[in-house]
Amino acid sequence: MKLSDRVAVITGGGSGIGRATALRFAHEGAHVIVAGRTRAALDETLAAMKTPRHKGRAISTDVASSASVKALFAEVDGDFGRLDILVNNAGIGVEDFDQFNATVEARGREVASGQPVQTQWRLTQEMEDATWRRMMAVHLDGTFFCTREALRLMSRTNSGAIINVASTAALAGQEGAPHYSAAKAGVLGFTRALAREVASQNIRVNAVCPGFIETPMSEGYSPGFKRGSMARIPLGRWGTADEVAATALFLAADDGSYFTGQALSPNGGILMS
Repeated sequence: MKLSDRVAVITGGGSGIGRATALRFAHEGAHVIVAGRTRAALDETLAAMKTPRHKGRAISTDVASSASVKALFAEVDGDFGRLDILVNNAGIGVEDFDQFNATVEARGREVASGQPVQTQWRLTQEMEDATWRRMMAVHLDGTFFCTREALRLMSRTNSGAIINVASTAALAGQEGAPHYSAAKAGVLGFTRALAREVASQNIRVNAVCPGFIETPMSEGYSPGFKRGSMARIPLGRWGTADEVAATALFLAADDGSYFTGQALSPNGGILMS
């Protein structure tokens, strides 16, 4: 097994990429602690990855709260006394799918008609402070808070692997999501700087930048948006959470021992388009 007896914390472990990663890590022998805001979903993940030798936990956590994150890692320290892997996966996406889908489809009709686009996004100029700050708090603050606490445990053994889940939005920007794109780009910058900082401690820090992935978070996108996005993906489909989990496993395991400061992007080739 690739992760035999290693201790891993995965945030946003209740569904989607987080759940798929937790199941993959547990299958490879890790003791996985899943953290997130929805306890029932965490418990479902925990039940799905239970084996006779698995010693994982489900811990309710708000990654945007420094105090909540400190409590999470205090429990991990008390139960296991060490940490080998951290996956910063917790995140939020589009808040108003109705408006997003309506804008995408109106712009699509205008482009198809050959006329100048009249329907504008206006997201940045109309965005409330609270919306911007919530996106930064979950993605950027949450990654920092969890990483800071994880390093305090990993530094005891001068070893570990940290995987930050970013997005192709960090690499190319995503139309209709300026705050999400900015937050994920910040995660990438943090990943690279931290990789340099902790390399001498044998702690590897990498990012995964998924493209369009079928998860509960993406269920609100309209069929029209999905068709349009698939037309731009050379492989002709959205990815699965399991495919992203496989990338995280590579980076967490000894297979990825010479990778640090990197951003691996399972995206079906969309960034070539």
